[in-house]
Amino acid sequence: MNKIVVVGIGADGMAGLAPTSAGELRSAAIIYGSRRQLDLLDESVRAERREWPTPLMPALHALRDDPQGEVHFVASGDPMLHGIGATALRLFGPDRVTVLPHVSSVTLACARIGWAVQDTEVISLVTAAPHTAVRRGGRAVVLSRDASSPAALARLLTDTGRGDSQFTVLEQLGGPAERRRGSTARAWADAPPADVDPLNVVAVEYLPEERQLQVLPDDAYAHDGQITKQAMRAVTLAALAPRPGERLWDVGAGSGSIAIEWCRSGHGCRAVAFERDETRRRRIAANVCAHGVDVDVRGPAPDGFGDAEPPSAIFIGGGLTTPGLLDGCLERLPSGGRLVANAVTAESEAMMVQHYSRIGGTLRRYQHYQGEPVGTFTGWRPAMPVTQWAVVKP
Repeated sequence: MNKIVVVGIGADGMAGLAPTSAGELRSAAIIYGSRRQLDLLDESVRAERREWPTPLMPALHALRDDPQGEVHFVASGDPMLHGIGATALRLFGPDRVTVLPHVSSVTLACARIGWAVQDTEVISLVTAAPHTAVRRGGRAVVLSRDASSPAALARLLTDTGRGDSQFTVLEQLGGPAERRRGSTARAWADAPPADVDPLNVVAVEYLPEERQLQVLPDDAYAHDGQITKQAMRAVTLAALAPRPGERLWDVGAGSGSIAIEWCRSGHGCRAVAFERDETRRRRIAANVCAHGVDVDVRGPAPDGFGDAEPPSAIFIGGGLTTPGLLDGCLERLPSGGRLVANAVTAESEAMMVQHYSRIGGTLRRYQHYQGEPVGTFTGWRPAMPVTQWAVVKP
């Protein structure tokens, strides 16, 4: 079984490598890497150089099953930071992989800007959509996919009310052609430079600072009234109990607020929002972009379930009386998955109680009151009561 050595290299090429890393590359027989990474190797490296194909994973699977001897991968910076190092360890196992990291572009960027690395979020756009780097405050180093990434991010920040964010593009970090350019996101979006190097990261200080860790107020979302209100959203998220890396199906999503709050709640949380109304689907997409989360917006349920990746939990906020919807959700929910449904109409509640009687779970009713003026005094105005059913599939 072949051994894998993953060597991180910086924009300064062989000159910046530690002796151990340089020695590995000079003694290698076969080196895999991108064209840009392979071009950083000098004439002292005599190995056969093989450029990674696209897509990458089939080539890695072929290597896993290849009985040849040791092969080397060359990677940018720290291969364990959104790089091929973690992929190789997962695929080949720690007994077959050695990783020799270089200084990461994140560490170099923080050193240039003067930020503490541990206080800085790291966001990769190498495979993710640009909107996933939108935040409501804080600082982040954004790893760009290519030369177009800074302009795309600057436009999104401007369009979502973050145009005053401090925006610094750092190119060829650690190399002889290193360059740093700073402005606001709005200024960059208005006049994006045409000569951005494909090897770049963006350091963003998001302004205005509006971070909020718990559920957001209703006015943080564009909506037409079809929104799970903040107080009810809080108890619904508590019932859904999101865990890191899990996927939610938000059925009858309305404004998408539950899906978005789910994604905000923990690292790697994702969601699929199902909504029959086209105008609301567009509104959900705008809310998703504004909050920088990973939500796949689809058409009506259950027809829209199609090839959607299986959920860890399902929330039904609307459409309970749609024929086949509730049974379809329970059918697609894996064993151990959670389902939470909210109802405000007698018909939806009847459907819910019928399933509760058959399957079990927890049934609750919530009644909220809002203090409002009554002449010169204050009185209580009730909101519509909400019945909630929560169940874990056996």
